[in-house]
Amino acid sequence: MRKMNKRKSARIFLIVVILLVVLSFYFIPAFRTKVTQILMLFRSMNVDSIIGYLRSFGIWAVVISFLLMMFQSIIAPLPAFLITFANATVFGWWQGALLSWTSAMAGALVCFYIARIAGRDIIEKMNKNFSMETIDEYFDRYGRHTILICRLLPFISFDFISYAAGLTAIKPLPFLIATGLGQLPATIVYSYVGSNLTGNTKTIMFGLLSMFALFIAIYVCKQIYQNRQVKTEK
Repeated sequence: MRKMNKRKSARIFLIVVILLVVLSFYFIPAFRTKVTQILMLFRSMNVDSIIGYLRSFGIWAVVISFLLMMFQSIIAPLPAFLITFANATVFGWWQGALLSWTSAMAGALVCFYIARIAGRDIIEKMNKNFSMETIDEYFDRYGRHTILICRLLPFISFDFISYAAGLTAIKPLPFLIATGLGQLPATIVYSYVGSNLTGNTKTIMFGLLSMFALFIAIYVCKQIYQNRQVKTEK
């Protein structure tokens, strides 16, 4: 009974927060302008613009970067790699990598809990053809691999995976560990490259890194398929 009351209270709190954000967007011009500006930054796909935006906050740039990463996590599918590149340029490659990694994990955890508070029963009522059992089974078998692949590929929304995971039986701690392990290699590589490249060269290098990530993803998928085949034969 107490658990049900806590869940109900959490849902009410979530609804109130969402309503406050929506009302603020429509009735507070300064808030709407700020949100629109941030969205335009992401949509421009211009790393230099985000670098300039972060530097304009001076000593508060770290906090703004952390909040930006969490913002893009909730408002999927905004590209997180733009902030990762910008962090590396503004703060240095390893400091930027640490900031990007921790803030991305925080954002993923927020998405996870938003979905968990909303509840699978609401999602299933909204879509009668939506099978949570199938997703449960998939995450139980391939959860870590799923997170690894989606984090390596910058054009796949990792945020969606965070939301989906929150609707499954996966516990928060294993999810967070898998998230951290899955995103760490790409964060380090992107941060190192981002701290050393600018302009068109950065765009070219990002394309090469995407191809590299794709090859890794294909290899991991192949390993998953082969392991599944072995289990089936047994």
